[in-house]
Amino acid sequence: MSLKIAVQMDHVSTVQIAGDTTFALSLEAQQRGHQLFHYTPDRLSLSDGKVIARLEAMKLADEKGRHFELGEPVRTDLSEMDVILLRQDPPFDMNYITTTHILERIHPKTLVVNDPAWVRNSPEKIFVTEFADLMPETLITKDPLEVAEFRAKHGDIIVKPLYGNGGAGIFHLLEADRNLASLLEMFGQMFREPYIVQRYLKDVRKGDKRIILIDGEPVGAINRIPSDTDSRSNMHVGGRAEKTELTDREREICTRIGPSLRERGFILVGIDVIGDYMTEINVTSPTGIREVKRFGGQDIAGLFWDAVEAKRR
Repeated sequence: MSLKIAVQMDHVSTVQIAGDTTFALSLEAQQRGHQLFHYTPDRLSLSDGKVIARLEAMKLADEKGRHFELGEPVRTDLSEMDVILLRQDPPFDMNYITTTHILERIHPKTLVVNDPAWVRNSPEKIFVTEFADLMPETLITKDPLEVAEFRAKHGDIIVKPLYGNGGAGIFHLLEADRNLASLLEMFGQMFREPYIVQRYLKDVRKGDKRIILIDGEPVGAINRIPSDTDSRSNMHVGGRAEKTELTDREREICTRIGPSLRERGFILVGIDVIGDYMTEINVTSPTGIREVKRFGGQDIAGLFWDAVEAKRR
């Protein structure tokens, strides 16, 4: 089977290949003999009912500084593709949401991964609330009084943007911290949406585990340890990756959420777990597969394409 695959992504020239999941998925597709095409979200159009993008043929090499070659842009009807990888990074804003509306016009005849309608309807910090017993106490609000009452009840809290990503804008406030009112004022000026407030989990010092699921089944994990000077474990802000195994509790979490992931057509998902609690379900452009393989885990890119090829058959 040879597939024509278009990758909707941030420009390939910006990719840090050592840890980039989109690059790993694309490289595996190329090694399987599939045809790769590249485009950025700003080149996606809806014209007279057709979904159009200016595609560039893409060739990849796992070589830093020389990792890609692109052909000339060609205006293409995306219904001619077999697969679209929806892989641009958040923020999950109206621009991102608009791309899902457009791509929905050609899915599933052209298989869009992950399913664009369900990506749109499953924001990562809201989808997880469908499993309230698996997550820490959580509040989604813009009401300062609700936030104050939540902190009075739970002590230390985490405050973060509802549609943020990559650890940006995450604050750990101690029970006696006097900056809460100022922080909420700043958030109110920066964001139109509500914020998310969670009980602080002390187990984060032991790591924030990223678990990768393919078709609702766990296939690998890494643990991300925050630095001594930061509450965030994201690796691009100083977190450190380490090898890990799944606990019984984490397998229980995966078993619980697996059917919902399959029902929504989510082939590739990354969940975040701190201690015994799931904090996010990442469905837009989950990362971590290169780190899993680097620490001796499974080749998740191969498992991903096994699943996609099976669906195309």
